[in-house]
Amino acid sequence: MPPDRVVRRVHDDSRIARQGDLFVALNTGTRFVPEAAERGAATLVPRDQHAALAALASLVRSRSDAQVVAVVGSTGKTSTKDALGALCAAVTPTVFAEASRNNEIGLPLTVLELEPGTRVLVTEMGMRGLGQIAALCTIARPTLALLTSVGPEHLEFVGSVEAVAEANAEAILALPPGGVAVVPAAVPELERWLGRDDIDVRRFDVSEVEQVDGAWRFRVGDATLELELPFDQRHLAGNVLAALAAYDALGLPLERAAEGAARISLSPWRGQVARLPGGGLVVNDAYNANPVSMRAALLDLAARAEGSRLVVVLGEMAELGAESDRFHAEIGALLRELGIAVVIGVGEGAERYRVTGLDAWRSASDAEAAIAVLREVLRPGDAVLVKASRAVGLEGIPARIENLCEAWSAS
Repeated sequence: MPPDRVVRRVHDDSRIARQGDLFVALNTGTRFVPEAAERGAATLVPRDQHAALAALASLVRSRSDAQVVAVVGSTGKTSTKDALGALCAAVTPTVFAEASRNNEIGLPLTVLELEPGTRVLVTEMGMRGLGQIAALCTIARPTLALLTSVGPEHLEFVGSVEAVAEANAEAILALPPGGVAVVPAAVPELERWLGRDDIDVRRFDVSEVEQVDGAWRFRVGDATLELELPFDQRHLAGNVLAALAAYDALGLPLERAAEGAARISLSPWRGQVARLPGGGLVVNDAYNANPVSMRAALLDLAARAEGSRLVVVLGEMAELGAESDRFHAEIGALLRELGIAVVIGVGEGAERYRVTGLDAWRSASDAEAAIAVLREVLRPGDAVLVKASRAVGLEGIPARIENLCEAWSAS
């Protein structure tokens, strides 16, 4: 503790602990309390880590006059948060969430990064049931809610897409008078939650996003922008449109959006494209999957293949409740329609993609078994997609594919 006994930073990483910090030991982090103390930090081992983090973050938030964004929605939350954070940081002091810090631990840790000079805080909020986003909002106290999309997610816990809309709309209900809700156009499930007359509601329409000569054209309010992005997937460009709508609603200058667009760096395993020897490519989209994001990723692969043979490695889409079989079968029908050359289904849950006429099917029990199948079927020049819900654990497969292809080119 410094001589003035003032804590200037709160975090959970003993490796960066120093005098003036409060190191909060979470889970197995209790092992590193002596290390943090040796570095001069004060330490806290909470009995209830959720309550402790919420109290600390609420205190820090109460002392900040930053504009706070809550990014919520069924798909694209993290990519949209990454894009908005980069756009804002280019023009004003900004803090934005690392990776997918969007739960009862990650959200408070993000709020605790607020500095006296921070003008914009971009948070991400996830949910697996009603009331969870509302609870996170009591900590972050958002002034702008950015809802990326509404679709089938966590139906095992909430039951219906209407309930998904209700859960995400908790961020809108938490806005103070004068707050702003930025929402997608033409989502009927949201309309009942947009009736407040003391907030500003702005809409964005991803169908209006166009690619023109390698750049992306966006319509934001009355303005039209053309920006170069560090990726070329249409659904990711749609996330940038949502971010631009929020950026504009924050009162930041659209004429400087290109500066931030050049700085966008997406969190890992979210549509990362690696070019392979022999002209092929592999897309690592293994962080998560639901019917909307799976369809978008498959259509994107087909569009970018340019005549390459299509290979997909898919795990199940988790937590879809009673309609899970139907959602998986619909994706299976799309696989058949797109003429995918090889479909490797990983895990028992992936068998639900296997519809009649999907002759390209190969089963694999786990990621290692999928690699064994890939060794048999992969050819130079193939375009490959790897995607599943996070629990399936496919994120390491794209790097293994790259290693296979490098071995071919070296032989």
